[in-house]
Amino acid sequence: MNVRLKTLSKGIIDVSPLMIPVVPFGIIYGVIGMELGLSAYMTFGMSIIIFGGASQIVLLQLFSGGASSLVTITSVGAVNSRHLLYGAVFSEYLSHLKLTWKIILSYVLIDQAFAVSNTYFKKNKNNTFKHYHLLGAGFTCWTIWQISTILGIVLGSVVPEELGLSFTISLTFVALLINDLRKFKNIIVMLVSGIVATIGYNTIPFQAYIIVAAIAALLVATLLTLITLKKN
Repeated sequence: MNVRLKTLSKGIIDVSPLMIPVVPFGIIYGVIGMELGLSAYMTFGMSIIIFGGASQIVLLQLFSGGASSLVTITSVGAVNSRHLLYGAVFSEYLSHLKLTWKIILSYVLIDQAFAVSNTYFKKNKNNTFKHYHLLGAGFTCWTIWQISTILGIVLGSVVPEELGLSFTISLTFVALLINDLRKFKNIIVMLVSGIVATIGYNTIPFQAYIIVAAIAALLVATLLTLITLKKN
């Protein structure tokens, strides 16, 4: 089998098990978009432009809550800031590629694709075509997400608004973070972020509660890390 095709297939196979939580997440996004009164074309268009899962739902919630453009953009940027770290980690592996390749790969470099490709890159540093692994993993995520979004849009047009399906967003986040709940320090950080966001939802001006909650969580995480380092 051609090396490129083999590496591409490896990326698809590796990321496939991680698509289980992506399906309900995409469906929920489509349902919420329709529930907020957006058209099917606008909801799907946003899904293509802002391909990031959590950031898309944050965008929808802030948009529906009447937040200013500055706060909305800043909040979405804060949620997506982790992608800067993803890019920095992969820079040593992808530095030899042309700009066109880097743009394509940066678009599909999301959480699940990063998780599997980072492991593959470390074990296959000498594979000249290792970026095809990220391509396969990333576009698998993209395809599953878009199909799920379409299903959500269809469901959103027939599901009664009274059901209030927005609560399922938090359940999906819990499902994605369940592994992190095994560590007590992570629970503390999550609780601080959640409490600040809950209290600040109606008290922090300009709907900037997401930004404040994120900063509070980072401060607590930094403090806990410093305490751990000092003990060691």
